[in-house]
Amino acid sequence: MVNAIWIFMLVVGFIAAAAQGRIEAVTEAVFDGAKTGVTVSFGLISVMVFWLGMMRIAEDAGLLKSLAKLLGPVVRYLFPDVPRNHPALGFIMSNMSANLLGLGNAATPMGIRAMQELQKLNPDKTTATPAMCTLLAINTSSITLIPTTLIAIRMNFDSANPAEIVGTTLLATMVATIAAIAADRWYRSRTKSPPHTQHHESNSVPAGP
Repeated sequence: MVNAIWIFMLVVGFIAAAAQGRIEAVTEAVFDGAKTGVTVSFGLISVMVFWLGMMRIAEDAGLLKSLAKLLGPVVRYLFPDVPRNHPALGFIMSNMSANLLGLGNAATPMGIRAMQELQKLNPDKTTATPAMCTLLAINTSSITLIPTTLIAIRMNFDSANPAEIVGTTLLATMVATIAAIAADRWYRSRTKSPPHTQHHESNSVPAGP
């Protein structure tokens, strides 16, 4: 549906430009947009490589494990229906750690792996579980301490102070995360679905004679 809308808008734009005799303006805009996209991408690559390298150093130094331990109680509160020591919790904590540092590209693979592990606990493969909905809400609204990608974009466009958005970004993401958690708790209280830990444990109990 979205692709159809974009195609429709492009066709309308070309028709309008042709009717006004300004096809050259459309062509110039297309090439300028492509050039800007490439320029921004190269600028982002350098910043992302730097922060991913810092993440690797932090991981080798054990800092990410320490951060994961700090997030442990929070994750267990947010995901009460996921069994302790389940692989999904590790991926969830890695996803949250990357989002805290503004590394959305690094957080995405961890989020996908977490969803795959949560799907293994899902008794109904056609419907998302409460834990999957919680992960989606948290990943979308995650608190961001350092908006790395936005800072890189502002640097590419010669911002006088690229990092001045840190405070406002932190405040905005805090409000968004609180709202997401509140909505998630409200929907959980309405659904009253049985926790998947019970489902997991029932499958591990051997059948009687």
